[in-house]
Amino acid sequence: MDILNSAVDSINTLLWSYVLIVVLVGCGLYFTLTTGLVQLRMLPEMFRVLSEGIGKRPAGKTISSFQAFCVSTASRVGVGNIAGVAIAIVTGGPGAVFWMWVIAFIGCATGFVESTLAQIYKLPREEGKFHGGPAYYIQNGLGQRGVAKLFAILISVTFGLIYNSVQANTIALSAVTAFGIPPYATAIFLCVMTSLVIFGGVNRIARVAGVLVPIMAGFYIFIAVLITLLNIDKVPGMFALIFHDAFSPQAAVGGGLGSVVLTGVKRGLFSNEAGEGSVPNAAATADVSHPVKQGLVQALGVYVDTWLVCSATAFIVLLTGQYQVGGELTGIALAQASLASAFGSLAPSVVSLMILMFAFSSIVGNYYYGEINIAFFEGNGKAGLQAFRVCVVAMVLFGCLAELNLVWNLADLFMGLLCLTNLYAVIRLAKYARIALDSYISQRDQGIEPVFDPAILGNVEGVHAWGIKNPVDHK
Repeated sequence: MDILNSAVDSINTLLWSYVLIVVLVGCGLYFTLTTGLVQLRMLPEMFRVLSEGIGKRPAGKTISSFQAFCVSTASRVGVGNIAGVAIAIVTGGPGAVFWMWVIAFIGCATGFVESTLAQIYKLPREEGKFHGGPAYYIQNGLGQRGVAKLFAILISVTFGLIYNSVQANTIALSAVTAFGIPPYATAIFLCVMTSLVIFGGVNRIARVAGVLVPIMAGFYIFIAVLITLLNIDKVPGMFALIFHDAFSPQAAVGGGLGSVVLTGVKRGLFSNEAGEGSVPNAAATADVSHPVKQGLVQALGVYVDTWLVCSATAFIVLLTGQYQVGGELTGIALAQASLASAFGSLAPSVVSLMILMFAFSSIVGNYYYGEINIAFFEGNGKAGLQAFRVCVVAMVLFGCLAELNLVWNLADLFMGLLCLTNLYAVIRLAKYARIALDSYISQRDQGIEPVFDPAILGNVEGVHAWGIKNPVDHK
């Protein structure tokens, strides 16, 4: 395992230090400029569109915009928001938090473009449902089935297997710290619970996510607000430390400023997933009147994930002062120690239960991305999907028993490969998202509820879901 971990770490250093940082930031800035700062000027509209779907009962087995938002947020909001942020602070110092915020702002534009494209090129399926995502817009928009297959394989492995091992690993570690429960016992429990949900199909996944996500995120943010109020006198100093260390890192940070930036970018991306090509898979399932609606909803999810939930962890860790840059106490153990210092000995148990909710919802959301992309190969076939479900449960088992460094390094490696494949397609198709955005704004300015007409794209090849009543086979 040590040899594998060392090899993966070396590849990650090369990939993230010289390639991905330039691609991610460059694409984010490009989309920010070409959409006219969509992440700022359309912020009120993001909240308006999201509110439309709250409480809406979709017809038949369709997925509402709010349910699609919850499925993607279930995947986004997980151990990256707690353990990942704690690791970032210990590894890169408080300044890493600033760069997480920056990548979220830039990534919001990227998230808008990729999710809008997912809606444009989604496929209608049985009973009013839709499938879509990067594999689908790579094939339908670019006509490159080989690249589409590559992405479908990468995301199925990355989310369904690798990322789920990370979630399971964190649950197991928190259970040991809080309750002394051995990892094998946690593994058995998680495998059973995961099987009950993922073998139940997409509608059960959407229902579970729709319940878990608002509860867990709301409760965690409440705790962070409470700790902030209890330490209100330390808040100005905390912000000063974050901004200072973002550009003048502490001596304990190996690699200096570059390490701070890379740590913030990696942990921020792992959490909010902007540009990674994961969220578009959930965005495509929503039944909306215009692709831009879901693009805006999913863009808002980047802010919710990083500026709210990740910031909550950062405030908890920094205000309670239990961290040490370059220290051994890190990850979920640091988060538990931070809360214990504020609320006493019961806090680690509460954190462990929150981690269970956060990470389990992520396992469910991550699996769903794999299911969509297995369908890319099989259509409505079931054999491959059943085999994939078994593999997901097996990786949950592996994650509970594996070493912390290995699972996180594997996650970083596959995350990088996904980004490169997805952003290649998004850059080439971005003009269609901009055309759709102009159409949406024009209709809103006229007081009309926007409805999408694919003819405005000038090229309707590969657009199958808009104005077509009968499902089509994508093969």
